[in-house]
Amino acid sequence: MIQTNDITRPPQEWVNALHHIGAATVTSTLSRMGIRNAHMFGPTSYKPGRAMAGPALTLQFMPKREDLYGADEYAQPELQLHRHVLYHTQPGDVVVVDARGDMRSGIFGEMMLTYFRGKGGAGVVIDGCLRDFPNAKAIDLGYWIRGLTPNFHTQTDIMPFAVNVPVACGGVLVMPGDIVVADDDGAVVVPVKLAEEVIAQASRHHEWEAFSKERLTAGGELKRYYPLSEEARPEYEAWLRAQEARP
Repeated sequence: MIQTNDITRPPQEWVNALHHIGAATVTSTLSRMGIRNAHMFGPTSYKPGRAMAGPALTLQFMPKREDLYGADEYAQPELQLHRHVLYHTQPGDVVVVDARGDMRSGIFGEMMLTYFRGKGGAGVVIDGCLRDFPNAKAIDLGYWIRGLTPNFHTQTDIMPFAVNVPVACGGVLVMPGDIVVADDDGAVVVPVKLAEEVIAQASRHHEWEAFSKERLTAGGELKRYYPLSEEARPEYEAWLRAQEARP
């Protein structure tokens, strides 16, 4: 019987904070911390307006070799590792799939996604495709994918190879249990050991951006308010105190 490892999940308050911050601010904050590119390039949102954050369950695909993996979609289903990554699902989890950028294999379809949602999954980020989208789009999940296909997962050139191991998705290393943040800007990955500092720095950024947005909306000068200039800092600090004093 196949046994795969579970992940260590980060505190939920970290996940909630990163969800609120959003992908763009997260990736720019990570850049200032030395992580040059956290954006998983290629997968884009197929549910406009959807946003999510959650710990990464990971699934790795490799080039298919027929002596190791047969062609039948339903042959020996418990040997199919794309099922086993879903068995680990806890509420809020995100499945991140290294599908090698393959555009001819539908990693999950309606039934697998229905199971994933039933277990509380938040969404998937796939460097590849989904299938059954006419029905799958009605499932309450976020989808960040490269595209769609009618083919099942091993019909052509790739096969699932490992669960909850380090994977490359969209050119970015994702470790099991890293925090994925995704919205209409794309999907980014936050290394767990950096999460608290990302939250601290990004929250400060969010605060002064909210102030600057107010001033720019009122016709304020761009060079004064974005980025926040030292000349405008006393004004910002007074605004911040006023916000904190509100009941």
